[in-house]
Amino acid sequence: MYILFEGVDTSGKSTQIDLFATRKPNVLTTKEPGGTDLGVRLREILLQSDAKISFNAELLLFLADRAEHYAKVIANNSDKLIISDRGFISGISYAKLNHPKLSLDFLLRINKFALNDSLPEKIVLFETNATLIKQRLGTKTQDKIEQRGIEYLLAVQSMMLETIKILQLPYMCVDAAWSVEKIYKKIEEFIDD
Repeated sequence: MYILFEGVDTSGKSTQIDLFATRKPNVLTTKEPGGTDLGVRLREILLQSDAKISFNAELLLFLADRAEHYAKVIANNSDKLIISDRGFISGISYAKLNHPKLSLDFLLRINKFALNDSLPEKIVLFETNATLIKQRLGTKTQDKIEQRGIEYLLAVQSMMLETIKILQLPYMCVDAAWSVEKIYKKIEEFIDD
Protein backbone atom coordinates (compact mmCIF):
# COMPACT_ATOMS: atom_id res chain seq x y z
CA MET A 1 0.00 0.00 0.00
CA TYR A 2 1.30 3.43 -1.02
CA ILE A 3 0.37 6.25 1.39
CA LEU A 4 1.17 9.95 1.20
CA PHE A 5 1.73 12.15 4.24
CA GLU A 6 0.92 15.61 2.91
CA GLY A 7 1.13 19.02 4.52
CA VAL A 8 3.18 22.18 4.50
CA ASP A 9 6.55 22.51 6.18
CA THR A 10 6.55 22.24 10.00
CA SER A 11 3.21 20.39 10.11
CA GLY A 12 4.75 17.26 11.65
CA LYS A 13 4.99 14.87 8.70
CA SER A 14 8.65 14.02 9.23
CA THR A 15 8.13 13.36 12.95
CA GLN A 16 5.40 10.83 12.14
CA ILE A 17 7.47 9.27 9.34
CA ASP A 18 10.29 8.74 11.85
CA LEU A 19 7.87 7.17 14.35
CA PHE A 20 6.44 4.75 11.78
CA ALA A 21 9.96 3.80 10.66
CA THR A 22 10.98 3.12 14.27
CA ARG A 23 7.85 1.32 15.42
CA LYS A 24 7.03 -0.62 12.25
CA PRO A 25 10.23 -2.00 10.74
CA ASN A 26 8.37 -3.46 7.75
CA VAL A 27 7.27 0.02 6.62
CA LEU A 28 9.31 1.61 3.84
CA THR A 29 9.58 5.36 4.40
CA THR A 30 10.63 7.77 1.70
CA LYS A 31 10.20 11.40 0.66
CA GLU A 32 9.73 13.78 -2.23
CA PRO A 33 11.91 15.41 -3.27
CA GLY A 34 14.95 13.42 -2.29
CA GLY A 35 13.97 9.75 -2.06
CA THR A 36 16.47 8.68 -4.75
CA ASP A 37 20.05 9.56 -5.70
CA LEU A 38 18.76 11.92 -8.39
CA GLY A 39 16.18 13.25 -5.95
CA VAL A 40 18.87 14.21 -3.43
CA ARG A 41 20.56 16.33 -6.08
CA LEU A 42 17.27 17.85 -7.24
CA ARG A 43 16.28 18.61 -3.63
CA GLU A 44 19.49 20.59 -3.21
CA ILE A 45 18.73 22.62 -6.34
CA LEU A 46 15.08 23.14 -5.44
CA LEU A 47 15.32 23.94 -1.75
CA GLN A 48 18.84 24.84 -0.68
CA SER A 49 20.98 26.18 -3.49
CA ASP A 50 21.43 29.84 -4.33
CA ALA A 51 20.33 29.16 -7.91
CA LYS A 52 17.37 31.29 -8.88
CA ILE A 53 15.14 29.15 -11.04
CA SER A 54 11.87 30.00 -12.74
CA PHE A 55 8.55 28.53 -11.60
CA ASN A 56 8.41 26.54 -14.86
CA ALA A 57 11.81 24.98 -14.18
CA GLU A 58 10.80 24.35 -10.56
CA LEU A 59 7.67 22.49 -11.67
CA LEU A 60 9.62 20.35 -14.14
CA LEU A 61 12.35 19.52 -11.61
CA PHE A 62 9.73 18.38 -9.09
CA LEU A 63 8.14 16.24 -11.81
CA ALA A 64 11.51 14.73 -12.71
CA ASP A 65 12.02 13.83 -9.05
CA ARG A 66 8.50 12.35 -8.87
CA ALA A 67 9.04 10.19 -11.96
CA GLU A 68 12.39 8.89 -10.69
CA HIS A 69 10.95 8.31 -7.22
CA TYR A 70 8.05 6.32 -8.63
CA ALA A 71 10.31 4.19 -10.86
CA LYS A 72 13.00 3.49 -8.29
CA VAL A 73 11.08 3.39 -4.99
CA ILE A 74 7.31 2.99 -5.37
CA ALA A 75 7.08 0.55 -8.30
CA ASN A 76 9.90 -1.63 -6.97
CA ASN A 77 8.27 -2.02 -3.55
CA SER A 78 4.59 -2.43 -4.37
CA ASP A 79 4.39 -5.44 -2.03
CA LYS A 80 5.25 -3.26 1.00
CA LEU A 81 3.60 -0.54 3.03
CA ILE A 82 5.22 2.64 1.68
CA ILE A 83 4.79 5.97 3.45
CA SER A 84 6.05 8.99 1.54
CA ASP A 85 6.74 12.37 3.10
CA ARG A 86 4.99 14.37 0.38
CA GLY A 87 4.03 13.49 -3.15
CA PHE A 88 1.91 14.61 -6.07
CA ILE A 89 -0.69 16.45 -3.94
CA SER A 90 2.05 18.85 -2.85
CA GLY A 91 3.29 19.00 -6.42
CA ILE A 92 -0.09 20.00 -7.80
CA SER A 93 -0.79 22.46 -4.97
CA TYR A 94 2.49 24.36 -5.17
CA ALA A 95 2.32 24.40 -8.98
CA LYS A 96 -1.26 25.70 -8.99
CA LEU A 97 -0.30 28.61 -6.74
CA ASN A 98 2.80 29.42 -8.76
CA HIS A 99 0.98 29.02 -12.10
CA PRO A 100 -2.64 30.17 -11.55
CA LYS A 101 -3.43 29.83 -15.26
CA LEU A 102 -2.60 26.10 -15.31
CA SER A 103 -5.68 23.95 -14.98
CA LEU A 104 -5.99 21.31 -12.30
CA ASP A 105 -6.72 18.83 -15.09
CA PHE A 106 -3.39 19.60 -16.80
CA LEU A 107 -1.45 19.36 -13.53
CA LEU A 108 -3.13 16.07 -12.72
CA ARG A 109 -2.28 14.69 -16.18
CA ILE A 110 1.41 15.55 -15.97
CA ASN A 111 1.64 14.19 -12.41
CA LYS A 112 -0.12 10.97 -13.43
CA PHE A 113 2.41 10.70 -16.26
CA ALA A 114 5.27 11.03 -13.74
CA LEU A 115 3.58 8.39 -11.54
CA ASN A 116 2.90 6.00 -14.41
CA ASP A 117 -0.83 6.43 -13.62
CA SER A 118 -0.37 4.94 -10.13
CA LEU A 119 -1.93 7.06 -7.40
CA PRO A 120 -1.56 6.37 -3.67
CA GLU A 121 -4.21 4.31 -1.90
CA LYS A 122 -4.54 6.72 1.04
CA ILE A 123 -3.53 10.25 1.98
CA VAL A 124 -2.98 11.82 5.40
CA LEU A 125 -3.15 15.62 5.39
CA PHE A 126 -1.46 17.41 8.29
CA GLU A 127 -3.34 20.66 8.86
CA THR A 128 -1.66 23.55 10.64
CA ASN A 129 -2.25 27.25 11.30
CA ALA A 130 -0.34 30.53 11.17
CA THR A 131 0.57 30.54 14.86
CA LEU A 132 1.96 27.01 14.79
CA ILE A 133 3.89 27.62 11.54
CA LYS A 134 5.44 30.79 12.97
CA GLN A 135 6.39 29.02 16.19
CA ARG A 136 7.95 26.04 14.42
CA LEU A 137 9.69 28.04 11.69
CA GLY A 138 11.31 30.14 14.39
CA THR A 139 13.41 27.17 15.43
CA LYS A 140 14.87 26.23 12.06
CA THR A 141 16.70 27.55 9.02
CA GLN A 142 14.15 28.25 6.31
CA ASP A 143 14.47 26.75 2.84
CA LYS A 144 13.48 28.59 -0.34
CA ILE A 145 9.83 27.57 -0.13
CA GLU A 146 9.43 28.41 3.56
CA GLN A 147 10.91 31.84 2.82
CA ARG A 148 7.84 32.60 0.68
CA GLY A 149 5.95 33.22 3.92
CA ILE A 150 3.22 31.88 6.18
CA GLU A 151 0.32 33.09 4.03
CA TYR A 152 1.82 31.30 1.04
CA LEU A 153 2.13 28.06 3.05
CA LEU A 154 -1.47 28.33 4.25
CA ALA A 155 -2.64 28.89 0.67
CA VAL A 156 -0.75 25.73 -0.34
CA GLN A 157 -2.46 23.84 2.49
CA SER A 158 -5.90 24.97 1.27
CA MET A 159 -5.03 23.89 -2.27
CA MET A 160 -3.91 20.48 -0.96
CA LEU A 161 -7.27 19.87 0.70
CA GLU A 162 -9.15 21.07 -2.38
CA THR A 163 -7.09 18.77 -4.63
CA ILE A 164 -7.57 15.75 -2.37
CA LYS A 165 -11.34 16.27 -2.28
CA ILE A 166 -11.55 16.60 -6.06
CA LEU A 167 -9.61 13.37 -6.56
CA GLN A 168 -11.90 11.50 -4.15
CA LEU A 169 -9.06 9.38 -2.81
CA PRO A 170 -9.41 8.01 0.74
CA TYR A 171 -7.93 10.60 3.11
CA MET A 172 -7.91 11.83 6.66
CA CYS A 173 -6.93 15.16 8.17
CA VAL A 174 -4.95 15.45 11.38
CA ASP A 175 -4.48 18.60 13.42
CA ALA A 176 -0.77 19.41 13.62
CA ALA A 177 -1.38 20.86 17.10
CA TRP A 178 -2.40 17.46 18.49
CA SER A 179 0.16 15.54 20.51
CA VAL A 180 2.64 13.43 18.55
CA GLU A 181 1.21 10.26 20.10
CA LYS A 182 -2.42 11.17 19.30
CA ILE A 183 -1.51 11.85 15.67
CA TYR A 184 0.36 8.55 15.46
CA LYS A 185 -2.57 6.55 16.83
CA LYS A 186 -5.09 8.25 14.50
CA ILE A 187 -2.91 7.56 11.47
CA GLU A 188 -2.28 3.98 12.53
CA GLU A 189 -6.05 3.39 12.77
CA PHE A 190 -6.59 4.98 9.35
CA ILE A 191 -3.89 2.82 7.74
CA ASP A 192 -5.16 -0.38 9.35
CA ASP A 193 -8.80 0.33 8.47
